[in-house]
Amino acid sequence: MHDIRLLRDQMAHLREGMRRRGKLDELTPLLDRAEALEKERRDSIRVAEEAQAERNRISQEVAKRRRAGEAADELMAEGRAIGERIAALETRRQAVESEVSDILMQLPNLTLDEVAEGGEDANRVVRTWGTTREGEVGITPHWEVGERLGVLDLPRGAKIAGSGFIVYRGGGARLVRALMNYMLDLHVEEHGYEELWVPLLVNRATLTGTGQLPKFEEDMYAVPSDDLFLIPTAEVPVTNLYRDEILEPGDMPRAFVAFSACFRREAGSAGKDTRGLLRVHEFDKVELVRYATPESSRDELELLTSHAETVLQRLELPYRVLQLAAGDTGFSSAMTYDLEVFAPGVGKWLEVSSCSVFTDFQARRANIRYRAAAGEKPRFVHTLNGSALAFSRIIAALLEQHQQPDGSVRVPAALQPYLGRDTLR
Repeated sequence: MHDIRLLRDQMAHLREGMRRRGKLDELTPLLDRAEALEKERRDSIRVAEEAQAERNRISQEVAKRRRAGEAADELMAEGRAIGERIAALETRRQAVESEVSDILMQLPNLTLDEVAEGGEDANRVVRTWGTTREGEVGITPHWEVGERLGVLDLPRGAKIAGSGFIVYRGGGARLVRALMNYMLDLHVEEHGYEELWVPLLVNRATLTGTGQLPKFEEDMYAVPSDDLFLIPTAEVPVTNLYRDEILEPGDMPRAFVAFSACFRREAGSAGKDTRGLLRVHEFDKVELVRYATPESSRDELELLTSHAETVLQRLELPYRVLQLAAGDTGFSSAMTYDLEVFAPGVGKWLEVSSCSVFTDFQARRANIRYRAAAGEKPRFVHTLNGSALAFSRIIAALLEQHQQPDGSVRVPAALQPYLGRDTLR
């Protein structure tokens, strides 16, 4: 959520931020309404202050007349009428402020100045790593090799739950467990994250804090009877860990890592990348979340992204890092790097991580603050998160990139101690 002062003092800057995202035409009615409401709020405060001054004058006159033994019934009635008017103005002011708050909840974050304008076509590759096997003859798609090796059972996943749900079997199930343990150990032991195990169901306040609600409710799997939602990512509960709290001096920065299953309806994705593991409704993921100060958050984005890249390098998966343009940057993000691995069996780059800095956008919604020093006024933290990494597409890339001529799949050295074997065959 934006600082209300943007509406009051920097409306042109807010409109420019929406234009850079390509959202100005869509959001102009909301911005115009917010601007009109803000004018009404200021006018109502002025009128209420003038009415209160008049009420005070009348009260003094009533007291004066009473001391003199004079009648004051007419003045007292006038004072009561003004009091009723002040109460009505206050009620309206609260309604105006509530509507402005609702509008602010619907406006995406402002992107950093270094983020390019434009949509997906303006995304920029900032670096690459490794050598792909693009164009190499004989590499089969992951769903074929996975079923042949007995590690994927796509038909029974669909039978049990529907399209977009996966059953891993034997070595595939063990591969999921190996990836979880490997990534958690790496981020805790080498990168210094605190490990968390978080609920898979969260309430509305939690999803509102990270920006999924109210805008993206249709993408959520909900439990209406309890007004709870299955999480789309561990970012949601982890970021909200200190909602409505103040971190004290010495508590910053903070770094958390959590494994979770993730649930997404993928609304509007029917018919797109529906084969295999490319687009599923339930998947596993290790998520990184950081709290930073405003002064350090941009550097923290580079650090967090490097931690996600380390996983890809040790899994020996060629990848590229994209800096997303403003029009392709997520609702809550101020700047995002996407990490994509190349899967030669399907001939595509697959997004496996988005590493983002949110400035104070999420912290304002979730009311997460910190004190830089004892006695100082609390400030909003800056939040960051990134997948490190999402399993389903990583498994797809592993099965394709590491295919061997004999039909087996080589297990990267870093993963072998966790999987207990050097090949899947």
